[in-house]
Amino acid sequence: MIEAARSFLWLNARVLEQRRFAHLFDGGPAEPVVAAVLAYRNDDGGFGHALEPDGRGPGSQPLHTFTALSLFEEVGVTDHADAACDFLTTITNADGGVPNCLGTAGMRAPWWQPSEDSDLLVTALLAGVLHRMGVEHRWLDAATAFCWQRLGELTKSHPYEANACARFLDHVPDRPRAEREAERLCALVREQGLVDLGDGRRTEGYAAGETHQPHHYAPTPDCLARRWFADDEIDADLDALAAGQQEDGGWTFPWAAWTPVTTYEWRPVVTIEALSTLRAYDRIS
Repeated sequence: MIEAARSFLWLNARVLEQRRFAHLFDGGPAEPVVAAVLAYRNDDGGFGHALEPDGRGPGSQPLHTFTALSLFEEVGVTDHADAACDFLTTITNADGGVPNCLGTAGMRAPWWQPSEDSDLLVTALLAGVLHRMGVEHRWLDAATAFCWQRLGELTKSHPYEANACARFLDHVPDRPRAEREAERLCALVREQGLVDLGDGRRTEGYAAGETHQPHHYAPTPDCLARRWFADDEIDADLDALAAGQQEDGGWTFPWAAWTPVTTYEWRPVVTIEALSTLRAYDRIS
């Protein structure tokens, strides 16, 4: 499985994903991953240049910045987090939240809709990864308060937002509160059908096949969301994930490729994610 994926990545991936794979699966150094990520950084401390493939163009965006921070965390580097937080302070609303997509976005997927409104999804992703990194910054304090408030008010959601909230709850320091909110979020996810347990259930407005399976909510066994699913549900989901490897060695993605290059950029990303999840659950060594 890993050998086939390695061949796929060398044939198809960006340098960033090639360096990331080398670090995660071949014992490669962290420095080349960091250097590759920094190529996407702007002078304002944020990240752009299609680091997250669906947002094209050079401008700094919240989702690009989250992706950069996630990659830094993955290789154990925190040096550039403060500059990213400084950028986030320039786009944060009075309530502590940040928009999902800024009006400065250039060419972008149709689902990237600029708005000035604070967005729980992207704010929770950013706050979660910064807590995981152990960062202390004034931006994070206000963002954490925003996430707690919006989580407490949440009565209806969608899979991507619920998944972002799960990531926030995995790493926010107040563990008793996180445990309580995770139980409530679990009930919401299951009652509103926001998880595909093998029946192909999808949320209204999503593309056919674009569903969230248990491993999306619980990419590692130590996630709070692992408790949301029975062992047989997880096992069946991981079987399906492993079976999703294509003949060329890579995995594919279910959402629309709105411009051809995103197919080639997203597939290596989801391939590394699939391998990482399977390894976390001891399906591969």
